[in-house]
Amino acid sequence: MIDLQFHASDQGSEHIDLTHEEIKRYKRNLMLPEIGIEGQKKIKNAKVLIVGLGGLGSPLALYLTAAGVGTIGLADFDMVDESNLQRQVIHSMRDIGRPKVDSAMDRIKELNPYINVVTHNVRLSSENALDIIANYDIVADGTDNIQTRYIINDACVISGKPYIYGTILQFEGQASVFAAKDSPCYRCLFPSPPLPGMAPNCAEFGVLGILPGIIGTIQAAETIKLITGNAKPLIGRLLLFNALHMSFRELQLKKDPECQTCGENPKRKE
Repeated sequence: MIDLQFHASDQGSEHIDLTHEEIKRYKRNLMLPEIGIEGQKKIKNAKVLIVGLGGLGSPLALYLTAAGVGTIGLADFDMVDESNLQRQVIHSMRDIGRPKVDSAMDRIKELNPYINVVTHNVRLSSENALDIIANYDIVADGTDNIQTRYIINDACVISGKPYIYGTILQFEGQASVFAAKDSPCYRCLFPSPPLPGMAPNCAEFGVLGILPGIIGTIQAAETIKLITGNAKPLIGRLLLFNALHMSFRELQLKKDPECQTCGENPKRKE
């Protein structure tokens, strides 16, 4: 059992029964000894916030929904555009012009009616992040904005919530788990954000449409592993994927004792 700050069982999941319909739906999960009935109860009891419903957030939301995560929060302020549909598979042509949170909620309900969906049609900011994140156990990052990524990281460290990280550009992607107990945070890897306009993004440099599906699915797997607790998550490890070469690499990460957010004398406390 991994020692994390989040354990679904601590929140009473052992008292939540699965319905007959849910047992039939999640049968393939229940057959796995690492999940079983008790693991599926933890999944049902879990509350996961997905920030960003684009390329990464789409597979995240779809697979967490299919897995049976009981409460899924959706945070995004954007509207669906036709150019999104090359990679943002939770939306469709009929959703163009709609808020992404509404489009994603409808698709989630179509896929799994047993899921409780909470929408936050706002831009996550330093003013609202702590209040929004407070209602969830885990935060999964589906954003394409570096500034927002730092806000998520700092809020997760302050709140004691694991942060499921993912990023993509062109043919390459990364994934990790930050802000879990005794693990490095995002600022341990990148202490400060780049100057405005200096960070590359998909809008300027493009992205292979399949790539966010791969990284987002990895993020979904890491989320389920944290919830059930019976696997080795990407804590202290940065997974690097290259779609052109179809290769994976892994970097070991260490907690920075001088980190201003999670170090021995943190300066960011709000």
